[in-house]
Amino acid sequence: MPTVPELLTPTAIPAHKLVLRTLKRGDFKAVKEIMDKVYSNMEGAWAQDEYNNLLKKFPEGQICIEDNGQVVAAALAIIVEYSKFGDKHTYAKITGNGKFDTHDANGDTLYGVDVFVDPEYRSLRLGRRLYDARKELCENLNLRAMVAGGRIPGYAAYANEMTPAKYVEMVRNKELTDPILTFQLANDFYVRKLIRGYLPYDSESKAYATLLEWINVYYDEETDKLIGNQKSNVRIGIVQWQMRATQNLEDFFQQMEFFVDTVSGYKADCVLFPEFFNAPMMALTNEESPSVAIRSMSAYTEPIKTKMMELAVSYNINVIAGSMPLYEDGKLYNVSYLCRRDGTVDEQYKLHVTPDEASYWGMRGGDKLKCFDTDFGKIGILICYDAEFPELARMLSDEGMKILFVPFWTDTKNAYQRVRLCAQARAIENECYVAITGSVGNLPRVENMDIQYSQSAVFSPSDFAFPHDAIVAEATPNTEMTLIADLDLDLLKDLNTSGAVRNLRDRRRDLYSVSWVGKNERADELLEMGAERAPKTSRRKTTAE
Repeated sequence: MPTVPELLTPTAIPAHKLVLRTLKRGDFKAVKEIMDKVYSNMEGAWAQDEYNNLLKKFPEGQICIEDNGQVVAAALAIIVEYSKFGDKHTYAKITGNGKFDTHDANGDTLYGVDVFVDPEYRSLRLGRRLYDARKELCENLNLRAMVAGGRIPGYAAYANEMTPAKYVEMVRNKELTDPILTFQLANDFYVRKLIRGYLPYDSESKAYATLLEWINVYYDEETDKLIGNQKSNVRIGIVQWQMRATQNLEDFFQQMEFFVDTVSGYKADCVLFPEFFNAPMMALTNEESPSVAIRSMSAYTEPIKTKMMELAVSYNINVIAGSMPLYEDGKLYNVSYLCRRDGTVDEQYKLHVTPDEASYWGMRGGDKLKCFDTDFGKIGILICYDAEFPELARMLSDEGMKILFVPFWTDTKNAYQRVRLCAQARAIENECYVAITGSVGNLPRVENMDIQYSQSAVFSPSDFAFPHDAIVAEATPNTEMTLIADLDLDLLKDLNTSGAVRNLRDRRRDLYSVSWVGKNERADELLEMGAERAPKTSRRKTTAE
């Protein structure tokens, strides 16, 4: 088994397990440590009685993010009847000098008291998650708006050159960057006005603050839960990946991050990459034998998985990392990794390998099928050829799967058509959405994976509530691009109870069933069959599927 060169070993990053929750009294020590770091030049952390008082007044509004059980960021808030204070309030006035007796459960506005992130975690964009949680809280409490007084710490450097109003205008127009205001503007806030004397001891802002507001456009809608609701509308992103020569692993990482960054910019819940999207690494192995080359390529799988985990957390998006070869215990597998945005990771092995994959590469199939829990619902992952076996999708559907992701790799259109047509059938049979994506372009010096054919797409069931052709979105064939699609999961519920046909409900369970019987020796059979019919020539095309 080839080893990973030292230059390929990624920088060690800690394993994350991010959890969004409300604060508790026992979190004060961790909160104090963060506040002391963040506000070292502004009187440091609150007193414990102030913290406890806020929790007592409005426990639902005090939100934090913990990583592996340790609080690393928090957002504090109260509810106020805004008309009682108006636009010229100070921080001391609206917080009742730290007593928070200004909190009014019957008020109309969520007021942001504070947001802070441990400096060591600022690269993970946790502030955005906290603001999103506040917006969700505001919507579900049916509050008119969210308001906050925002510091402008970058103003001190320009105080002799311009007024605070001019500084805010320059930041808004992206001529200048402010550590706080730039971030708040990027999170859908707008500046209502400037407040003078908001925090008299804030020398960096020269005691000025921006009065920021975010309007709740769903003001008339009420729901039961405050945060953490199961999504009914899911936005997914799909990458139709261009195979291109790469110079090194860092070059490949930049291409990966570009697409994760792009799709996350549309606030998608997940992004899907194709099967064997890391095939360009095979050219770096300098191995002539395809079976040796793919095993050498598997040495890149762990660094790429680690990078995808980092990107998932940093860009706040779930990443389905297509699939990559994995060489373990002397056996070669094809594995798709689900890198969740909370820092956890899971995997689905390809179960069915094609005869050519077995004979050409010596690849074997896995023996487990998983239905994954995510923050946008239950999903399944079937790698290419697996989607052509309806039993797998049916078992996932029985476990509650609503979206099936199919990363594939095909070289010709007829191979692609097998994947596409079976994926459309899986959507209809199982009353679910199916997303498929593959690669395009050419790969010189990579035998067996040198040409690609793909037309990525998202399919729906076929009924009146869905697109007339049961295609939610579709890419241009053989062109590098991304698809962004919104999926309404509530439509699946309606289909199951009132559709023109109801495949899941109308099954004759009294006559037949689909069950999992466990591991068998099919992989060994394929290897033996492939060895007998493998060509003697050194070059052969393989349809991976």
